Amino acid sequence: MKIKKFYKYLLMGAICLSTVACEDLDTMNEDPNNPTDVPSNMLMSGAEKWIMDNIYDNWFSGRQCLLYAQYWAQRNYTEEDRYQIRESTNNSYFNYLYMGIANLEKVIEMNTDEATASTNSAYGANCNQIAAVKILKVWLMQIITDTWGNVPYSEVAKLESEGVLYCKYDDQADIYAGMLAELDEAIAMIDEDEEAFTSGDVIYDGDATKWKKFGNSLKCRLAIHLSKVDSNWKTYISQAVASGVFESNDDAAVFQYVTSGSDYCMFYSGFYVSGRNDFTITKQFCDLLQGDADTLNGKSHPWEGTVDPRLSMYTNDNGGAYIGFPYGVSSAISTAARTGTPNWYNGQPVFLEPDFAVPMMTYAELKFILSEYNDFSEADYREGVEASIEFWADASGTSVSDADLTAYIDAVSQNVNAEAVAVQKYIDLFINGTEAWTEIRRTGYPEQLVRPGEITGVVNDAEITFEPLSEVNDDIISRVKYPTNESTLNGSNWEDAVSRLTDGTNNYYTKMYWDVRTSAYDHPANK
Repeated sequence: MKIKKFYKYLLMGAICLSTVACEDLDTMNEDPNNPTDVPSNMLMSGAEKWIMDNIYDNWFSGRQCLLYAQYWAQRNYTEEDRYQIRESTNNSYFNYLYMGIANLEKVIEMNTDEATASTNSAYGANCNQIAAVKILKVWLMQIITDTWGNVPYSEVAKLESEGVLYCKYDDQADIYAGMLAELDEAIAMIDEDEEAFTSGDVIYDGDATKWKKFGNSLKCRLAIHLSKVDSNWKTYISQAVASGVFESNDDAAVFQYVTSGSDYCMFYSGFYVSGRNDFTITKQFCDLLQGDADTLNGKSHPWEGTVDPRLSMYTNDNGGAYIGFPYGVSSAISTAARTGTPNWYNGQPVFLEPDFAVPMMTYAELKFILSEYNDFSEADYREGVEASIEFWADASGTSVSDADLTAYIDAVSQNVNAEAVAVQKYIDLFINGTEAWTEIRRTGYPEQLVRPGEITGVVNDAEITFEPLSEVNDDIISRVKYPTNESTLNGSNWEDAVSRLTDGTNNYYTKMYWDVRTSAYDHPANK
């Protein structure tokens, strides 16, 4: 593969949406003093890190998804908490995530093209490399579509093959159907007797069997997203379970960062390299973990009085007390609102360690999906709670006794229903704000999150109301607006996509295809 073509594909996500000429791309970044071939395992390694660095950082996650899920709040400038999104950030991350898709597509091509497939088979069986890449591509594509809604999908890989420079926006229903088909294709082609990658695969170290389990477990995630709109969702899950899903925490999809060089976790980078102590745990999440009801808004707690053992794993205390920062206050009172709340510089929770292993999908998440699939099975639910606590205890180096673990599981298992499963899944998904935000929109849980117009906390003896800076129709944000760059770089397709949104405007309140809630506290039943 020529260096010039590598860069063409690296930039393809942005190029599909721009007017840059192909001949200009062919001449960029050529260096006769460097090697002209990049093997597939190296490209896979770079693609994985690029994707993880740009999703799990203090911008896409920290100032978007972790805020929308109300895990984190900003301690200084709180505009993003209230849905005032920086257009430059939105433009960048739309492009960055599509660049990740482009790199993955290149690995597929390298293992498909007769001119390069044989050479790259030295780095893992061609079929397994393709399968692993397809699975990771679906994982990334799900995040993209569940952030913006209808987005480019079917045409993003057609720059060279068909000369497509301006990608259409596919309907989200079609994107989900396509992702399920891609997963089925990937799972079917895996040869478990061969390696997926001999090196370069940070997620599973080339283990084809684990990639297969991830593919099937991811299929379960997509299926549960569709549970309110597609009557075949249980069929998708039964197929995945029969083919083989996660069986323990050892199967979880995680990306292990390291401390050498600059290969550290981007959360650590944001706090300690960039020196920005901008975030802390929200009052809403802290109260949920402490078993405290929301007396300000008259909301009960599903397990009132029960302290979650993950509280000390997710945040540090402040003088022995756990007091969260009220979500969505104005910047003008943010300094006063910090009183008593945790300063993560003083405690450095596990996700701020440089070598944090970022969870992309956990075994616990799968067990909560299977509980819902099995009509809110108590056995699956209990296994999910146990797996989550053990996963986070291991990650944080925390010890939880068998007696304390059993006592907590018993306390939260008195009434296993849709709320219990959704709330426990929400607690497990901490740090994975993209998926947590999706589940909040799908289920309407946890009810303990603050909605627009509700009281978020008390600052200087005054009750503070959560007042968004953008119109969200009295609910949490439903989607992120399409980037402004798209309106000029891919104008006609952008205009068509906007015309299909609620009110024909590029807004924050158009619901996802799978979100059929009729109000902020609606909890639709599964089909």
